[in-house]
Amino acid sequence: MTGLRIVVMGVSGCGKSSMGEALAHRLGLPFIEGDALHPPENVAKMASGTPLTDEDRWPWLARVGQALAAPKGGAIASCSSLKRVYRDVLRREAGENVIFVYLHGSRDLLLSRMQHRPGHFMPASLLDSQLATLEVPGPDENAIPVDCAEPLHPALERVAELITSR
Repeated sequence: MTGLRIVVMGVSGCGKSSMGEALAHRLGLPFIEGDALHPPENVAKMASGTPLTDEDRWPWLARVGQALAAPKGGAIASCSSLKRVYRDVLRREAGENVIFVYLHGSRDLLLSRMQHRPGHFMPASLLDSQLATLEVPGPDENAIPVDCAEPLHPALERVAELITSR
C-alpha cells in the first residue's frame, strides 16, 4: 500500500501498539510508536500519575503527525488521539486523508490490561481521566471502530480489508 496514513487510536490499554505493529506488518508499512515521541517531561508527568494537559500534548501531536507524513510510501502510528482537535492536528500535519482505527472497550477490560502490562510508564490510575477526555470519532472523521475485546487477528484482517477496499 502506498501513501496511506493510518493512526491507531484509543485510550491507554486498548492495544494501539499491538494493532499498529500487526497492521503495519500486514500492509507492508513502517510503524511509528507514538509514545516514543513524547518528550521526557510528558513521560515523567504521566508516570507520576498526573494527566497531560492540552499544552503538554500539542508539540507531541505535531511530532506524531510529522513522523506519520515523513515516509513517502505511507505509515502507521499509534497515538491516543483522544479529542477531535488532537485528530485535527494529526490531519493538518500528516494530510487530510488520515484513516483512524479507533480501538475501544469496556473500562474493566482496559483497566485489567493496564494492570497486567509490565514496564509501561502509564499507570492504571490515569484510565478514568483518559476515558473522560475521549471524544468518539464522528462519522466525518474517516474512522474504523474496533472493539478491543475482539481477538487481534480477526480484527486485524477486517481492518486491513476495509482499508485496502477504500
